[in-house]
Amino acid sequence: MGINVVLDNFSGPLDLLLQLIRDNAMDIYDIQIVEITDQYLRVIEQMQRLDLDLASEFLLMAATLIHIKSRMLLPVAEEEGEEDGDDPRTELVRRLLEYQRYKEVAAVFEELPQLNRDLFFASARAGEWLELETEEDEISVGIYQLAEAFQYLLNNMPVEVFHEVVRESLSVAEFVCRIADRLLRQERVAFREFFQAGTSRDVMVVTFLAMLELVKMRMINIEQTAEFRDIWLSPAVTPEVLGAVMTDEAALGYG
Repeated sequence: MGINVVLDNFSGPLDLLLQLIRDNAMDIYDIQIVEITDQYLRVIEQMQRLDLDLASEFLLMAATLIHIKSRMLLPVAEEEGEEDGDDPRTELVRRLLEYQRYKEVAAVFEELPQLNRDLFFASARAGEWLELETEEDEISVGIYQLAEAFQYLLNNMPVEVFHEVVRESLSVAEFVCRIADRLLRQERVAFREFFQAGTSRDVMVVTFLAMLELVKMRMINIEQTAEFRDIWLSPAVTPEVLGAVMTDEAALGYG
């Protein structure tokens, strides 16, 4: 069971590479290709462990990075006719810079007023949690940060001891309804609160897939108040729209 996930934050392999370069404070004109390749492959491996369908572009970029890495590690042959300063990273840097320019322009257009958008949101009601938060601007969270937070929770789970193997039938649609119901009641819930101690790995994985399904449907927001703080989930639509998801499990396409 898998789903394709495409978010505004990360829409492809170039987006992921730009984020890794920013996270490592690298110069885009002098990419440390060995380090970036290793980190990129770890992200791909993590997504595959979570049974998420990866677009072919991500795997193609992984092959491209490995090829560039191998060329960077091999000694340079001084052959007659070969141009001096031939850097295997040149084409990748050109693509990254071009993509970055398009992304910056898209961000400018996104800030412009757009009449008759797909959804009209009701004003959020201020809750008691606002008094506990700082006045810092909230940070948008992408799919990879969310997956990293989920992997951290899995790694810190106690070792499960099984005496009898019993396969439990778990439905993503059912867990979508559970998450929607909780957000209708609480309006804003910390990501970690969905994974309490004692929860089995199967339930954790299905819960995480249900969250991704709600993100793909643009039903929930995922935010942080500051880096390294808790990740929060909140409704991105009116209670009526979110409630409709709970009454139409068949539309989700999961059993």
